[in-house]
Amino acid sequence: MKSPAPATIILRTAQTIRNRVRGALVWGYEQRLSREVRAHGRLPQHLGLILDGNRRFARASGLQRELGHSIGADKAHEVLQWCLELGIPAATIWVLSTDNKGRDPQELAHILSLLEKEARALATDPRIHANRVRVRAIGQHDGFPAHVLAALKDLEAKTAHYDGMRLNIAVGYGGREEIVDAVKAHLQAQERAGHTLTQAAEALTPDHISAHLYAADTPDPDFIIRTSGEIRLSGFMLWQSVYSEYYFCDVYWPGFRRVDFLRALRDYQGRDRRFGR
Repeated sequence: MKSPAPATIILRTAQTIRNRVRGALVWGYEQRLSREVRAHGRLPQHLGLILDGNRRFARASGLQRELGHSIGADKAHEVLQWCLELGIPAATIWVLSTDNKGRDPQELAHILSLLEKEARALATDPRIHANRVRVRAIGQHDGFPAHVLAALKDLEAKTAHYDGMRLNIAVGYGGREEIVDAVKAHLQAQERAGHTLTQAAEALTPDHISAHLYAADTPDPDFIIRTSGEIRLSGFMLWQSVYSEYYFCDVYWPGFRRVDFLRALRDYQGRDRRFGR
């Protein structure tokens, strides 16, 4: 085999040096951001994460579509660790929307297979139990395969008594559907209490709707991050996000780095939340 020309060797060596220097600079910047975020102290009490861009990441990287979802699932584990390290009390990650149910059956089957795998992994994850993380799947799960539902129910059961971080996995989730389900639940409760529809309508308040949301015992999200450069909520926690702060990040979800996470938190810490006052 012919050896590389000296010029080629020099170019490769220079590229390696540049990559190492770039990596060192990013690492240094990340460490500085981490110190600043910790020193400031104000962190979201409930962080919402819209995990967007798995397919586009795969396409841009020349990978199969399904591999993009797999890498995205691994990234969710990383971000969970970052939240635990900072002591963020609650997080909701949006994995699959009600609109996504209309995707190619092969892609949807892969996503549900990943969901089952990750649910079973979380059920035995030492971090979950050491930090007493309560995990709950929220959304409409009708039509999910029985083995996927069983994995989700097992994960919820094994963490139901924990009092640490709250982790909500929004799967088969849509904000409009959640509000409709909450209204239905409230009206059914009113009927059981012997009230007429007119009485229920006259007495209805926002608190009644809030009480029947999928994760009613979790505070409203005060900070929501969406990856992939899309600047919209697409139905994520529509009722709860009325006073949320938003951060839209250009990077696709599988490429979301800790430095991106810390940069978002520092941005949040610099905002003045007035709640309409």
